[in-house]
Amino acid sequence: MLAEALLEWYGREARDLPWRRTQDPYAILVSEVMLQQTQVARVVPRYLAWLERWPTPEALAAAPVADVLAEWVGLGYNRRALRLREACAAVADGGWPEDLRTLPGIGPYTAAAVGAFAFGRDELPVDTNVRRVLKRTGFAPADTPPELGQALMELGAMVCRAREAACGVCPVAASCASAGTVVFAPRGRAGDGVVRERFEDSNRWVRGRIVEALAAGTELPEGIELERLERAIEGLVRDGLVRRGADGLSLPA
Repeated sequence: MLAEALLEWYGREARDLPWRRTQDPYAILVSEVMLQQTQVARVVPRYLAWLERWPTPEALAAAPVADVLAEWVGLGYNRRALRLREACAAVADGGWPEDLRTLPGIGPYTAAAVGAFAFGRDELPVDTNVRRVLKRTGFAPADTPPELGQALMELGAMVCRAREAACGVCPVAASCASAGTVVFAPRGRAGDGVVRERFEDSNRWVRGRIVEALAAGTELPEGIELERLERAIEGLVRDGLVRRGADGLSLPA
């Protein structure tokens, strides 16, 4: 059956990632928040450094906001760091709730991931990779032990990828409804009429450079149009990530 073949493959081929060696709900929560739209290779060293600095939810909850934002620089979407700290403050105050979705900033996927991987619950965290695998294979598991969720994620990340499904080496190809039939749209090429924004031209990039400069105590980034810079600053102030005071801009205390 598909589940058995998948779990056997995962047992042989799974990457050795630090958050897979623990059932500490705090450590797993940190990994899940960091991994949102950030590559695994970038997350691993930052995750280890984070846990060394703040090994418990109580430690993170007590940390100054400015220190948390400074430690998050380079991981993107700085609001995630604040939501993570707020969730840990709630845990420090009242423990881990039965319904993890009641924690600040914790949505259905993250709640299911922590529930499965930390507390061993029969829940399937459905991220982009898992959703893709389920759709392509037609797999609808009745039982979802934590290992199955990890295996589905790994398959989607390493084999059944969005644009490069390796059906020839897929451990579940024999049971897959789409094996050998997945057709990929070509990547955008010059002249295809599709305009794609460079990351360096995005508001997110400017916001990241501002937070990075404030965390390092350096001048605001140069070479950015004043209008773009001010728009990004206004957004950061509105989101509570930057303070504007008589002495200029700073990270929250």
